[in-house]
Amino acid sequence: MFSEASNFVKGVDTSLAVILGISIFFLIGITVVMIYFVIRYNKKRNPKATNIEHNNTLEILWTVIPTILVLIMFYYGWAGFKPMREVPDDAMVVKAYGQMWQWTFEYDNGKKSDKLVVPKGKAVKLDLISLDVLHALYIPAFRIKEDVVPGKTNFMWFEARKLGEYDVLCAEYCGQRHAYMISKLIVKEQADYDNWYINELGVSTDPPGLSILKQNACISCHSLDGTVLVGPTFKGIWERKQIIIRDGKEIEIVVDKEYMRRSLNKPNDDIVKGFNKGLMISYEDKINEEQLDQIIEYLKTLK
Repeated sequence: MFSEASNFVKGVDTSLAVILGISIFFLIGITVVMIYFVIRYNKKRNPKATNIEHNNTLEILWTVIPTILVLIMFYYGWAGFKPMREVPDDAMVVKAYGQMWQWTFEYDNGKKSDKLVVPKGKAVKLDLISLDVLHALYIPAFRIKEDVVPGKTNFMWFEARKLGEYDVLCAEYCGQRHAYMISKLIVKEQADYDNWYINELGVSTDPPGLSILKQNACISCHSLDGTVLVGPTFKGIWERKQIIIRDGKEIEIVVDKEYMRRSLNKPNDDIVKGFNKGLMISYEDKINEEQLDQIIEYLKTLK
């Protein structure tokens, strides 16, 4: 189904086939030789053990042949890997942000999407940026994966060759909801992509507050329906009384704007009792007062 979905499929699959073929050959060959030796040199057939001295021919063969095989595997591996680090000059650049537990893609116009949409036949470079912990952006159908490391900008590139939707996964364990860090890569014809870019990118039918929560991966940890995830649910949270841990002491507070702002700016200062510290990053430079007011208006509807 995904044959030749990207320009890297052939090189990676060829490398895999060569390495797998060599491995299977030796697995079968060594197993057959072991069985033969067990039968041929058992105690009944060979009651007196004999010492076999060195054999120059064998020693040369089992040194030279493995060396040649390793070089063959290296050649195919390098031939598949080298083009992955050579980005075309005309590649379209998209920033890919990884955070617990969501992928977000920012285009050159500054607008963001939770799905990666690209035109068919166009080189696309992804600048990989982690906002919290170690992730790895993995597109199985395209045979590409790169680590997304905090404090370091990595990259990957590809050229999509088949229309359709493909899974985008995280291949590095990044916490409790790692398995839910799934997005989509959608490949469109150039005309359809241009229409999406102009008319649909950044446009949402959700209430403004919900859009902001989705864009910042808030609902990856805080449910909207009462389900307890990594953090407290947003359902019924507005003006709810909660017990928090502040400076090692239990304090009862009422969820209001001041508390929301403090939780966004310094999320590890006040921890709701029963939940863990250190999972949430600061949104001090990411969510302004207007956006906070929009979030609050939306939270008020979650009774």
